[in-house]
Amino acid sequence: MQGRELIDTVEVPGGEALRLLRRGDEYIIAIGASELMSSRMSGSEEALATMSCERLRNSKNARLLIGGYGMGFTLRAALAALGPDAQITVAELVPAIIDWARGPMAALAGGCLDDRRVNLVIGDVAATIADAPRRFDAILLDVDNGPDGLVRAENDRLYSPVGLAAAKAALRPGGLLAIWSAAPDVRFTRRLAAAGYRVDEVHVRARAAGKGARHVIWFAQTD
Repeated sequence: MQGRELIDTVEVPGGEALRLLRRGDEYIIAIGASELMSSRMSGSEEALATMSCERLRNSKNARLLIGGYGMGFTLRAALAALGPDAQITVAELVPAIIDWARGPMAALAGGCLDDRRVNLVIGDVAATIADAPRRFDAILLDVDNGPDGLVRAENDRLYSPVGLAAAKAALRPGGLLAIWSAAPDVRFTRRLAAAGYRVDEVHVRARAAGKGARHVIWFAQTD
């Protein structure tokens, strides 16, 4: 079995360091002992985009916010699903993630960040949400391994009642908040409902071929 090669390490504001690793042709982003994502497992991140776009009332000129670039799986799937007049804002807190996408993982990115429909924001997705009243048709969040601040403690606010209310205020009528998680969380499902969302909890496989671990996506719709 091939060993892992450390490509780069970067500090996260208010959190632990992220590491980019390579094993053969596979890339891995890890934090501490936890593997956040792997280029071998893209199915659930792609489903976050495709299943969200299927729920949009109008995908031709939809306005999406994606929180967390990761390895670009969600962004690429959204671009493939949306029309030429759509606009996607990608909020990425860590500039090095984008450097990795344009550098060692450029082939994996496939030029998605250069698509004219993409607006890249280097900053906290919570700030983008707070500055965008009634702007988005959908907000897609994949910044942690679930509804808690794994990458950094400040991310907890995204999943708090205050954060869920802020997301609701940033959505257009009938808008959608979609949140990816590595595992179920009954309390968070209840929190979404208490915040006034209509909640659909969907289990999807980690790999595009329908294999691997089961991940969770919450689709929370507004009225």
